[in-house]
Amino acid sequence: MSRHTKPLASTFVALPETANKQRQLFNALTIDVEEYFQVNGFEGIVPRHVWDNIPSRVGRSTERLVELLAEAGVRATFFVLGWVAQRQPSLVRALHQAGHEIATHGYAHRLVYSQSPGEFRADLRRSLAILEDILGQRVDAYRAPSFSITARSQWALDILIDEGITLDSSIYPIRHDRYGMPQAPVEPHHIGRSGGSLWEFPPPVVRTCGFNLPVGGGGYFRLLPYAMTRWALQRINAEGRPFAVYLHPWELDAEQPRLACGWKQRFRHYVGLDKTEQRLKQLLRDFRFGTLREALMAWQPAAQSSLEKRRDSKDSKAAPILAA
Repeated sequence: MSRHTKPLASTFVALPETANKQRQLFNALTIDVEEYFQVNGFEGIVPRHVWDNIPSRVGRSTERLVELLAEAGVRATFFVLGWVAQRQPSLVRALHQAGHEIATHGYAHRLVYSQSPGEFRADLRRSLAILEDILGQRVDAYRAPSFSITARSQWALDILIDEGITLDSSIYPIRHDRYGMPQAPVEPHHIGRSGGSLWEFPPPVVRTCGFNLPVGGGGYFRLLPYAMTRWALQRINAEGRPFAVYLHPWELDAEQPRLACGWKQRFRHYVGLDKTEQRLKQLLRDFRFGTLREALMAWQPAAQSSLEKRRDSKDSKAAPILAA
């Protein structure tokens, strides 16, 4: 990365204000609602059976996010972990009442490819049952923990379709040690499988120096200079496609307890926490945002009919949602 710093830096120039507004598309802002200790990088030091013994911090940081979004007049998609929703249903209701889209992040934050198909289906159903009971309506959008739908877990798409999911945001078109499908399309696209179809809205990447560079989400948002993030996201819009920024409430919580972990996880998790809020404020000023569904339909109006058709199909099936 360092050897490209100079030539790239000269291109990190914001478009003029008027030109920027003219060229902007409607993009998606997405939030993965989970506790700071539930990230997959901490699995070896914070096992799931001790989660209930750790004081929760997700409510306060999520409320701060909602305040920032209200100030900016932006609605977002919140991928809520079922474990969190089960313990804090009032938080889910508050997000819904504020006009945000509620989606599922699964129940126990397990990597998809670490589960059997049966385990994955049970985890998905459990999360959907909790969220739908709280909201009194269908939930049909999903994001896998750590974007863990990869080449070896594409079978999960069939289960998502079978369980009525119409919109997914789990396939990251990059190379990474934990996730990624570098050959996957970089723009939102329709995926057809033997049992049906769904829409995929991937996290943002920009093609540069011969590879897909991840930008505008999580650690990439905190670690890369904001000028680079803005340049990359502007370039994505200039190419005619929307992007889906993703963040976690814990990324606004710079005072969270520090866990004893290896240097790689410390770097990925803790660096830049104190910068997230100010960068998010600037991001909301620089780009147009809405929910994942709104951004998809603004870019591809034809998506609305297929999304509604899939939702109606799920209602007509009336399958039991509780896992055995």
